Parts: sequence; C-alpha cells; structure tokens
Amino acid sequence: MKLFKSILRYSNVSILHRTSISTILILAFYVNNLLGQTAKIEGYIVQAETNAVLQDASVYIANSSLGAISNGKGYFIIENVPAGKHTIVIGNVGYGTKRKTVKVKEGEKLSLDFILEEAVMALPQIVVSSVTLTGGSKGVHEIPGSAYYISPKEIEKFSYTDINRTLRAVPGINIQEEDGFGLRPNIGLRGTGVERSSKITIMEDGVLMAPAPYAAPAAYYFPTIGRMQAVEVLKGSSQIKYGPYTTGGAINLISTQIPQELSGKINLFAGSFGSRNLHAFAGSSMEHIGYSVETFQYSADGFKVLDGDGNTGFDKKDYLAKLRINTKADAKVYQSLSLKIGHSTESSNETYLGLTQEDFDANPYRRYAASQVDLMKTEQTQFMVRHVASIMDGINITTSAYRSDFSRNWYKLDKVEADTVSGPIKIASILDDPDSYLIAYNAITGAESSIDDAFHLKANNRSYYSQGVQTVLGYKFNTGKVVNNVEIGARIHQDQIDRFQWVDKYRMDDGYMKMTTKGTPGTESNKIESADAFATYIQIKSNYKHLTIIPGLRYEHILVRREDYGKGDVERTGADLSKRSNLTEVFIPGVGLDYKFNSSVSSFGGVHKGFSPPGSKEGTLPESSTNYELGIRINKRALSGQAVVFLNDYSNLLGTDLAAAGGGGTTDQFNGGEVVAKGLETMFSYNLLTKVSTRYNLPVTIVYTYTDAVFVNDFDSDFDAWGEVSSGDHLPYIATNQLGFQLGIENKIFGFNLSGKYVDEMRTKAGQGTVRQDQRTDSQLVLDFSGNFKLSNHISLSASITNLTNDVNVVARRPAGLRPGMPRAFNVGIKTTF
Repeated sequence: MKLFKSILRYSNVSILHRTSISTILILAFYVNNLLGQTAKIEGYIVQAETNAVLQDASVYIANSSLGAISNGKGYFIIENVPAGKHTIVIGNVGYGTKRKTVKVKEGEKLSLDFILEEAVMALPQIVVSSVTLTGGSKGVHEIPGSAYYISPKEIEKFSYTDINRTLRAVPGINIQEEDGFGLRPNIGLRGTGVERSSKITIMEDGVLMAPAPYAAPAAYYFPTIGRMQAVEVLKGSSQIKYGPYTTGGAINLISTQIPQELSGKINLFAGSFGSRNLHAFAGSSMEHIGYSVETFQYSADGFKVLDGDGNTGFDKKDYLAKLRINTKADAKVYQSLSLKIGHSTESSNETYLGLTQEDFDANPYRRYAASQVDLMKTEQTQFMVRHVASIMDGINITTSAYRSDFSRNWYKLDKVEADTVSGPIKIASILDDPDSYLIAYNAITGAESSIDDAFHLKANNRSYYSQGVQTVLGYKFNTGKVVNNVEIGARIHQDQIDRFQWVDKYRMDDGYMKMTTKGTPGTESNKIESADAFATYIQIKSNYKHLTIIPGLRYEHILVRREDYGKGDVERTGADLSKRSNLTEVFIPGVGLDYKFNSSVSSFGGVHKGFSPPGSKEGTLPESSTNYELGIRINKRALSGQAVVFLNDYSNLLGTDLAAAGGGGTTDQFNGGEVVAKGLETMFSYNLLTKVSTRYNLPVTIVYTYTDAVFVNDFDSDFDAWGEVSSGDHLPYIATNQLGFQLGIENKIFGFNLSGKYVDEMRTKAGQGTVRQDQRTDSQLVLDFSGNFKLSNHISLSASITNLTNDVNVVARRPAGLRPGMPRAFNVGIKTTF
C-alpha cells in the first residue's frame, strides 16, 4: 500500500512537471510566432521643392497607438507593426497632411519616403507670393537679404498671445514693453524708434494693417498674434518693395490659411490672473472653392492691484472668415478670387499712470486709485478681396483691394490740479518728482481732493480708416543662362485719423472718483489728418549659376493734410478752420546680392535708401538714411542659421510727439538729427541628438543682437526722450546687447521647451557715459517654460509658465512713471484637432 502511494505521488509530480514544461514551450512558440508577425516601417520626410529634411513631423498608423516623429535627419521608424493593411498618416504643424495605405508582411522592414508641403505653399505659387513675403521656410533661404520666418511649429510650442514674446526668436528687434500682455507693442528694427511701432511697416497677409500708416503711423491696433499661422520679418534691401517704412524693415503676419481638406481645431486655455482664451478654426477646400472661419478670444483680470480694488485686465475678441473661388490648379489660365472679412473688439482697463521709484520698490504691481476709471475701448474691421491670375507661362498678376476701419477711445488720467492757482500738472511730471508736487501725488494715491475738478481725464476719441488697391505683375524669362524674375508693383492708398476728444473732470471722495464736470466732445482736440499716397516699384531678380542679384527702385508720392476745426467749433462749421499740408516725393533705390558657395552655405549683402514719411507739418523732412548689410547663411540638415552685420547712416532721424512716449500727444513729427546705428545679428539652430537618437529631438536655438545707435550731431529737441542732444549720445530704449535661447526635448508623445531672453539695461533719455538710475530700465533675464503631452493623435494637453523665476524689472519709465513686466504666470489647456 505504501509502495502504491509512493508510485502515485511520483506519477502526479512527473505529470505536473511535464505539463508545466509543455505549457512554457507552447507559450514560447506563440510569443515567438506573434513577434514574428510584426514589422517595421521607416523612412525620411522632406520638404516639397527644396528636399530639405523635416524634423518633428508626426507619423502614425491610423486607429492605433503606433507612431513616431522625424529626427534631425528627417528619419522616422515605427516598430512592432502588426502584419496586414494599414493607413499611415503624416503631418506637421503648418504643413499639409498626407495619407498612404500600405500592406506589410511578417518581419518586413518597409521603407517609405514622404514629401510635405507647407499649408500656404500647397497653393499655386502665384497665390503664395500674394500672402507671404518670404515664400515660407523654403523661400526665406533664397532672399538676398536679412529675412526671418517664424514657422507654425515654433509658434505652436508656446502658443503666445503676446507678439513681444513671439519675436524673441528674431535678432535685430528692439522692444519696449508696456502693459505686460503685448496689447499695444512698441517694436523697432535695427535701431529705429520703438514708439508704438511707428517706424516699421506692419502687414497682415501682405497688406498694410496699421490704422493709418501714412497719416498717423502709431499702431494702437496690432493684428492678433494668437490667430496667426506664421510671422515674417524682413530687413535690409530685401524689404524696399514693402514700404512706406524702409529704414528698419517690415513685419508680415500670416493668418491661418484655408486648409486643403476638411479640418479644424479648438484650443482652450486658462491660467493665472483669470486669464482664459479660446481659439477655434474650421475650413475646407474642394476643387473650385475653399472657406474657413476662425475666432480667437482672450481675456484676463490683470496682474496689477488697484488701490481700493478693481479689474485691471482686458477682454479681446477677434473673428475672421475667408472664402476662395478658383479654377482648377492646372488650368491654362489659373485664377482665384479670395475674400477676407475680420472684426475685433477690445476693452482693457489700461492706463498711462505708472509708479514712482519708491512705490515701485515697495510693490511693483500696484495701481494708483486715480487710474480706477481708465479704460481703452477699440473696434476694428477689415475687408480684403484679392484676385490672382497666371495668364501664361511666366506671367502672373495679383491685385488686392483692402480697407480697415479702427475706432478707439482711451479714457485715461492726463493731468492733476492740486489747487486753483498753480494749474493742472501732467502725471509724468508728478511721478518724476512727487516731493515737488506732494498734494497732487497724494490725490493720485487716493487722498481726498482739495478741489472739485482735481483730475483731468482725457477721452482720446479717435477713428481711423485705411484703404487702397495694390497690383503686382510678375514676369519670368531667360536670357541665355541667366534666369530673370521681374516684378512691377503699384499701390494707390488713402488713410485718415479723425480726433474728436474731450476732457472730463473728477474729484476723489473716500478713495472713489466722482465726475464733477462733464466735457463736451471736440473741445480738447478737433481735427482730421489724412494722407493720399501713390507708390510704385520695380525689382529684377537675376540668377546666374551661384550668383543672384536683385536691384530695385521704389517711388513714393505722399500728400499729408491736416484740417484743424479748433476746440470751439464742435459742429465743424469751418468758422475757425486752419489747414496745413506737406508733399513728399522720393525715389528709394536698393540692391541685394546673394552668392551660394554650395547647396548649404551662402553669403548676401545689400545697400538701400532708408525712408520714413513725414507728417503734415510744413518743413518736416522725411526720414532719410543709407543702409548697408553683409551676412552669411547656412542651412544643412539639422543646422541652420545666419549672421549679419549692418550699418544705418541717418542724415535725418524723425521724432514723433506721442503721449505713449511721454510727449504731448499731438502726433506732430519733427526733424531729429544725424544718427549712426550699427550692429551684429546672429541666429543658429541645431538638433543636438541628430546623430544619436531616432526617437528624441533636442533642438537648441541661440539668438544674439548687438546694437550701437548714437547721435552724431548737437541739437535741441522738443521730444522729451531726446531733450538737449550732444554728439555721441545714445538713443533711448535701445539695448546694446540682447541674447536669447530656446532649448527643447521632444518625442512622439511629449515636448518640453525652455525659452530665455536677456536684455541689457536701456537708457530712457538720450545720453552718454554712466546712466543715472532714474534714466534707465533694468537689465533682465526672463525664462519661459512650456510642455505638451499628446493623449491621442487629435488631443493634447499643454501647460506653460511665463517668467519662470518671477523676475521683477523696470521695463519702461514712460508714458508716466515706472512700469513692470509680467510676473510669473501659469497656463494650462487642451488642444483638439479634427
């Protein structure tokens, strides 16, 4: 019996052992069989026409979690692909989407290469040239001059709503911050003045977009960067055909283009200081028609703290619609007719009232009680119709008719009256020397008024329009081995600003302002300034082997008029009408050269006449300069960049009397003096993991700008920021050194980016030698961080931190008092596409 039990026990163990071994062998067989059924898909992604590699492109298998991104060589690989039939989807931000159905076998390594076109470049070339100044990331390397293209991919990384931060990636740009949100940017190029971006040409889709670029160039409206697909910056001789401002350069914002197929997106963000924004877009194209609708809405409660509490934020809404009708792309005579309509509104609790040095040191984000009713309200509409036609091989015509209307009323504190004897005092004077104006300063900070009409609030009520028609004829032909592209353009333009302003008066009771005297509209400023301009240019691009030369000539005929009805004729009967006008005619020549050493390296140079139109004041001469540049450009696989030296030699620098710059706000222009602005601009980008990893990218970009802008003669100026000028004085609000960088780590699931910008201290008044503390801004190093995590091929999460270290700096001492930059802010959001 014991023997039987022992045999049975041994038999059970043996059976169990043999069963376990069999199970393991069977599982191993199935696992090996399963692994044997998987395949790999690899390949390269390049850009159409140039065959330049595309990194960060997304490649995935539809209805699966399998995917990859292309590395610095444009290479991608998808592993563990089940055998069978699959649809591969390839795309990149700002590029078209491609789909390809393939069949893979067990253990196969399938190689596929793809070519992607930029969204705008997928259109016929004639349409492309009407929207973009550079030709996108392809064309920017072909321009014989300094040109920069901020791609949709770069814009998407941080999703900025502030144009100042977006332009960090471009060297040669001077910026003076004001409100922290970038609502009314102050941008200059290569040493031009920054005041309200009035010295640069601002465009959207190749059309002038400042409210009145000739009659009143101060840009109190700037296109909403949050709805833009790309940004272009042209400087040097490459931008003379985009006048009227040819000294510094041109900035063109490219709006979201009509997509090739039904697609769209909805992005939602929320964050610090009650900020929230919505970006929604949808559109499609068929054989003969395309359309899109879009809105970008953003708002915040503000980061400044008002004495007695109150909102210091803003609310802005932007809507845009497009419609395009076209023939077949391969029609004998290709034609398209496009319509673009936009409308935007803004309500912002912004003020010109800053802080004294002592109050800034105590709390840089304080807002004085006397700014509690300050409010800016704006409304802008834009309309454009564009016809393009390719008449025959090598000949094309683009004609655009445009109009924009802009109205704004910035209701804000202008002066304070301490008593009935001394009279009203400008707020800038009070904050510069509060001890000398102690009663007025105490009133600003909330003390009870000693008189009823203590606070003078000016209603800066103005309306603008800008309209015109522009036509460009392009003709391409060969003369032997020389390829020639001739471009002839003409523009008829009108714009106007109508000032109808008044002053209301208030007193302060228990920290709250109460109106004591209501002003009559038209009694503070009652005048119309208008401009009629005709411009034409011819530019010839000739290419022979490795050499390209582009001579060009621009002509401007400008008549600016002012009709001042006087403060006593609010009905505008003309009883006290005064008129003045100023006529300007100018030829603006320029030439650019480009020489390609090989397919990756080229050099360029140019010389051209700089020009800015004068205002209506008789005797005011146009701004005039001779500008030179010399540079080298490289574009090789994962490495790209350029370095440029420039020299702008002004024979006459124009100044403008703007309240935003601490002036009286008459907007009169006046002759400044002789100035020499010179400097160095460099930008280089490289993917550090190009030779190491196929799954990760580590892109790094370094941007550096050196600018030295000085007066070279002596003169007295009514412009407060200049004052009494001596030869050798440096221009205000231009930093000598600026250094920026961007570093990222990306794969198919996530992307993290760190951006930084260092800016030297800037003079706030012209001068030389050691800078007084009360006449300078702070040097600053501001870091921003962003992260994106892909939940699926159509949904991703996003987060960002601006001013990561919560750096506190004086960014300006105008219009009145000290102003801080944006403090640390957090934002989170979700991005969806379809």
